[in-house]
Amino acid sequence: MESGMTPCQSCGMPVEAGPYCQYCVDEHGNLQAFEERLARMAQWMRRSTPGLSQAEAETRALDSMATMPAWRGHPGLVARRTT
Repeated sequence: MESGMTPCQSCGMPVEAGPYCQYCVDEHGNLQAFEERLARMAQWMRRSTPGLSQAEAETRALDSMATMPAWRGHPGLVARRTT
């Protein structure tokens, strides 16, 4: 990561300022809702890994989100991972 950059607290991408990257916020700069962020992360995983099923993409997205400060312990994450 470049000097002066910090990881996005939602997805881990490098950001210059603020806690979240441009992909994890809405048009007002607020963190996207949990379900929206999960869907977008799973969609990105399917694009970057051809042949990945939707279920596996969601599992991988949930695993990734569980390591991020913005989502660690989030009720939506805990509920999805225990079902």
